[in-house]
Amino acid sequence: MRRIIGVVLLAWITATGTFSQILQENPTDTIARKKVAVVMSGGGAKGMAHIGALKVIERAGIPVDIVTGTSMGSIVGGLYAIGYNADLLDSLVRKQNWAFILSDREDLSMQNLKEREKQNTYLLTRAFLKGKKDVADGGFIKGKNLADLFLNLTTGYNDSIDFNSLPIPFACVATDILDNTEYDFHSGILSQAMRASMAIPGAFSPVRIGNKVLVDGGLRNNYPADLAREMGADIIIGITVQGAPRTAEDLGSTMSVIGQIVDVNCKNKYDDNLAITDLPIRVNTTGYGPASFTLAAIDTLIRRGEEEAMRHWDELMALKQRIGIDDTFQPRRLTPVQPTVMTDRVKIASLEFVDMTPNDIAFIRQKFHLNEGDSIDRHRAEQVTTSMRVDLFYKDAVSRFYQQDGGSKVVFIAGPKKSVQLSAGIRVDSEELVALQLNGDIPLRTSFPTDLDVTVRLGKRIMARAEFSFTPRTYSKKTISYTFRHNNFNVYTKGKKDYDFTYNQHTAELLLFNYNFRNISFSAGARWDYLDYDDVLIGTDVEIDEGVPDNEHFFSYLARLNYNSEDNWYFPTRGARFQAQYTYITDNFAKLDGSAGLSDVSASWRMSFPLSPILSIQPMAYGRLLFGKVQPSIWSNTIGGEWFGHYIEQQMPFAGIGHIEHTDAHFIAMQLQAQARLTTNNYVQLRFAAAQHAPHLSDILKHRTMLGGTISYNYNTLFGPVGASLGYSNYTKKVYFFVNAGFVF
Repeated sequence: MRRIIGVVLLAWITATGTFSQILQENPTDTIARKKVAVVMSGGGAKGMAHIGALKVIERAGIPVDIVTGTSMGSIVGGLYAIGYNADLLDSLVRKQNWAFILSDREDLSMQNLKEREKQNTYLLTRAFLKGKKDVADGGFIKGKNLADLFLNLTTGYNDSIDFNSLPIPFACVATDILDNTEYDFHSGILSQAMRASMAIPGAFSPVRIGNKVLVDGGLRNNYPADLAREMGADIIIGITVQGAPRTAEDLGSTMSVIGQIVDVNCKNKYDDNLAITDLPIRVNTTGYGPASFTLAAIDTLIRRGEEEAMRHWDELMALKQRIGIDDTFQPRRLTPVQPTVMTDRVKIASLEFVDMTPNDIAFIRQKFHLNEGDSIDRHRAEQVTTSMRVDLFYKDAVSRFYQQDGGSKVVFIAGPKKSVQLSAGIRVDSEELVALQLNGDIPLRTSFPTDLDVTVRLGKRIMARAEFSFTPRTYSKKTISYTFRHNNFNVYTKGKKDYDFTYNQHTAELLLFNYNFRNISFSAGARWDYLDYDDVLIGTDVEIDEGVPDNEHFFSYLARLNYNSEDNWYFPTRGARFQAQYTYITDNFAKLDGSAGLSDVSASWRMSFPLSPILSIQPMAYGRLLFGKVQPSIWSNTIGGEWFGHYIEQQMPFAGIGHIEHTDAHFIAMQLQAQARLTTNNYVQLRFAAAQHAPHLSDILKHRTMLGGTISYNYNTLFGPVGASLGYSNYTKKVYFFVNAGFVF
């Protein structure tokens, strides 16, 4: 009789699917139990607290059969549903560069030096598409990097699937702003659903699926407990991060008013959904907002989530009895499909290019030697998509990997092509006051990548540059350029103003060799310079017989090498930067004023070494040597300021000197900088420099050593460094003070 009852019970359990569910959670448990759902609210960065609460739920041995979420709750919930347990999520969110992820900036490590310099020069960049409107518009951030992160983390779930078939059934909420209705994701592409659920209106571009325009689900259902109940949940554990209601006195700023509008909209269904929650865990996130993505904030929010859940420990243990499990029950942990990492090489079983012209496909195949049967990793794929965006002007090029017999199917999706890319930068400093720089990059219709790059700078120093480049199917780019500069600057000698120099410079350059790799570039060619001197205002203590110099022209041959592996353009902590250039200057292609031409040799080498998480040092050696009987004053050595080539091409910085100072024909210097990162974006730098200079190289050590020092403070913002420097040198014997705001150009 017992055997008959056992067989009947086993048949019933198997038929209802409960047995397979029990075995998945705990192979030793064969007792029917109630389904448990975890519901997670939206809240931006405050949603990091969900991870801390999940740690306690796991520690308590509570099985999770259903997960629903909105916005950040959909991200944490979606990853949890495919096997990322709380410890993995904790590690994952801490190691991300959120400033980069929550932007549309290109990965600097994948760009060539020219593109990296552009990204650290311009405040705003906007691409316009050929023949159609960009349907991804509608937000300050398009979410390219966020979408790429989600896609990589959900490897194995990149096809359209039923979310009930995930290791833990999952659903999330978005809002269709066409009719202001709730849209519940029960199927589709997992990464796309997560991205749509957190598309904060105005901040992130909406996700468009068919005729729907989807934004953050918090506008309709910020805490979707009702969704969990519809999916069959018997017990609901909820985690919310919504703060206490604001009072009239709290609404004293623009951001607080906007926050209140969002919070009021997020109250839709909130009270009703909270009422059907068996165990609500309400985390106190006071002091933090939706944008609190710093490491310190993430650490605190995860800890607060864990502490709040621990206050409900007795309730969690009591809940196990209602679920139908004993105190010793521990669900089996799921194993997530690991995201493809940059070092994992796969064999190319098949290769597909989407939305690309035959010429562009041929260019990419030849440049990167891509063929079926070869191997590729994510790192190489990123190089390919970067080239598609930079060389071929495709706006949102991405790569996709799909498992296939004999290896992987690798797909490169180009997306729309840019008709022009416009960039704008602005800076303010105490030397030039205000400067504005605009750049336009225009692709041309040719059989191989060709573009026209135009730059205009307005301010005390006026500059206009047009650069025409074409790239055969190699790494070598051919470039022809014309540059006009109107310079007006003061020249000092040992701290005393000597000249106010005004002139126009016309430069034409032909680079027959122009190689650009990830960290290194090499170029060689010829240039022509014409100097049109306008005015020279001479100080009263200067003895000089000549007035305004005669106009001059020069023909030069040059070769330059740049290398940069630093981890940060302005505040590096590791890596190296090396620059070297040789120029042979003539006035008739061979000689200079009847003598041998002027040889100009310059180089700089900086290394960065981290001494601790907050302290690093950067030693640097640099100099410029001029060899030749004739040395035109326009090519003479000048030092001063914070950066190389800032005011004029041959300018070299020197700690403690703020203005441009003339030095002798041979100049070598050493600099040591100590850099401390006080908080996430606050930097203090101490810089000490020593230099020797002389008219002849053999006398370089016979002159008094030039010494200088500078202390600087900078705050690193999305708009560039903002800070001030105070310096002194024994050469000028004067203190100088310099204030800077914005990227350097």
